[in-house]
Amino acid sequence: MESEKKDQNLNNEKFFTLSEFRHELGIPLLLARKLILWGEIEAVKTIDGTLRIAHSEVAVAKKLMATPWQKAQYFFRALGPGLITGASDDDPSGIGTYSSVGAKFGFSILWMAAWLLPMMLAVQEVCARIGIVTNRGLAGVLQKHYRKRVVFVAVVLLIIANVANIGADLGAMSASLAMLTGFNFYLGAIFFALLSIAMEVFIGYHFYVKFLKWLAISVLAYVVTGIIIHPQWLTVLHWAFIPTIKFNEEYVFAMVAVFGTSITPYLFFWQASEEVEENEMHKKLHKLVGEKKEDLPTRIGRMRTDVGTGMFLANIVFFFIVLTTAQTFFAHGITNIESAEQAALALRPLAGDYAYLLFAFGIIGTGLLAVPVLAGSGAYGLAEIMKWNEGLELKFSRAKGFYIVIALSILVGLLLNFFHINPIMALYYSAFLNGVIALPLLIVIMVVGDDKKIMGRETHPLWVKFFGWFSIVFMVALMVVSIWLQFR
Repeated sequence: MESEKKDQNLNNEKFFTLSEFRHELGIPLLLARKLILWGEIEAVKTIDGTLRIAHSEVAVAKKLMATPWQKAQYFFRALGPGLITGASDDDPSGIGTYSSVGAKFGFSILWMAAWLLPMMLAVQEVCARIGIVTNRGLAGVLQKHYRKRVVFVAVVLLIIANVANIGADLGAMSASLAMLTGFNFYLGAIFFALLSIAMEVFIGYHFYVKFLKWLAISVLAYVVTGIIIHPQWLTVLHWAFIPTIKFNEEYVFAMVAVFGTSITPYLFFWQASEEVEENEMHKKLHKLVGEKKEDLPTRIGRMRTDVGTGMFLANIVFFFIVLTTAQTFFAHGITNIESAEQAALALRPLAGDYAYLLFAFGIIGTGLLAVPVLAGSGAYGLAEIMKWNEGLELKFSRAKGFYIVIALSILVGLLLNFFHINPIMALYYSAFLNGVIALPLLIVIMVVGDDKKIMGRETHPLWVKFFGWFSIVFMVALMVVSIWLQFR
């Protein structure tokens, strides 16, 4: 009798489709699906395989996300590799680059933040699509369609550039720790290197990704810093969207540096491989809740929210670092900033202790996020070429080669700090190598991503095609102008 009453209540209750459910709550589809997968909300599977959510469950979901803060927490939890990719783009060496151009050129280079955003979104979506559709990392896809030797050389150059970046990042993190606490520089560098190796080698992806996501919050330190220095917002808005290009060698080099720092090869490899990792994790979650495997359009929709959030975060941080350094250093005639930690130190007398502390803590947080991404991107590429087992979800015993590449990349980067190699020189050569690799790689991934034999029906949308090729044309134009200015 009680069972019959329950069935009758279910029959009388109103049910929502997944789309109606997310509109009712005002949340992205990505979060709506994750609430079901996490078991926070119960869904009923209909005969045709679609999901329906009862009105009573909608009421439960509304209580879970009663405030904007709670909604933001759940949304943040739902995001995946795109957020990590975007946040890791603002590593200590990137912060040093943005600080340097902000101090040297003031607000006149601020427009690049808005103009680079659609290009960054397009390029990272291409890499993510390739990973989702093929279920392979970028190196694995490329070597199926191009000579293995060419892909191998590209990956080795990528690892060399990443090692230089890792060394510079570890040095910046340790220098910041020394500024804040007086801790020995070399011991600090060793500590951060060993911590990064331990986290990446001994913790499974499903736990590790949570740690990386929380570290992504550290980049918000630069947004807060930009606000507390009380910038002249009318001046900022004036420079923010209208390009002001100066055709001199230093300005064009700064544009190349900003482009290379924002759209960089290690993010291509990391994004594609992490989509594969994310897919494996989702398969397990779907199995647990008894839901069928996600179709490609659903996965791509989820990825787009994720990548869009990550790239927007990376871009807004770039904007606020340039804003901060332009408002403080450039305005006071300090135009030569060569590293992130120097920027933090110089900020103290001009903007106060809070700005200094946030900037310095941000360097440590972003470094802890970026070093594993830099080491991991090269390891994914080499493991796919060498046919090794790979993946952060695998134990060390099952993927020794993959984890050894990660550990060696970090340790060699650490050693650069003991040989007194100029970190700015290391970053210069790193940026040069990234530029050498980035341009041909961009062309190849745009061709691969539009090949129906590889991608099926999931080739580039029109906007991705436009901004992806525009980024290539933009980079080629910058290179040509740069060479012309040097030899005129």
